[in-house]
Amino acid sequence: MNLELISAVDAVEPETRGGLNMNESTFRAFYEQTSQPLLRYLTCITRRSDMAEDLLQEAYSRILTARLPAMDEHQLRSYLFRIASNLTCDRWRRSKEESLPDDSSEMPGPAMHLDRGLMLRQAFDRLTAREKQLLWLAYVEGSDHKEIAENTGLQPGSIRLLLFRARRKLAELIGKKTALPGRNINEI
Repeated sequence: MNLELISAVDAVEPETRGGLNMNESTFRAFYEQTSQPLLRYLTCITRRSDMAEDLLQEAYSRILTARLPAMDEHQLRSYLFRIASNLTCDRWRRSKEESLPDDSSEMPGPAMHLDRGLMLRQAFDRLTAREKQLLWLAYVEGSDHKEIAENTGLQPGSIRLLLFRARRKLAELIGKKTALPGRNINEI
């Protein structure tokens, strides 16, 4: 997959690259820096590696062919995540798979001794796509509220409330008072 994507740089004419203006080595460095975090993000929110890889490929294809204004590396990374988020939402709208049905995964009772990671994964699967995106960007990618707003297209002022609600829902699904290890649900 990497070779197909990297070789796509050669297929794009310089005058159609818009503001991207990357040569092959610059694009390769950008791809190496951003592809794994983006793939993890897409895999997390779609829960399907095949779909995540397709969305990753499409996101890079779109960023290569888009007419972009001049951007620094941080802005370009944010724009890439925004493209990937929008592509994911579009795919869910078409397939009507935004979230799992309520009865699709039974949560274990507190008396069952299951791996905490498994419980978190099962609870995470029951969140909506938007909730997954917000939590992933905030706690795995370490993005601040402004970056999350840039990546998702949401208003910066709404990120705090949406993150609070997503953490609270995740905490309820897990059956604990804290949504994330060491973090009080009322923090941030």
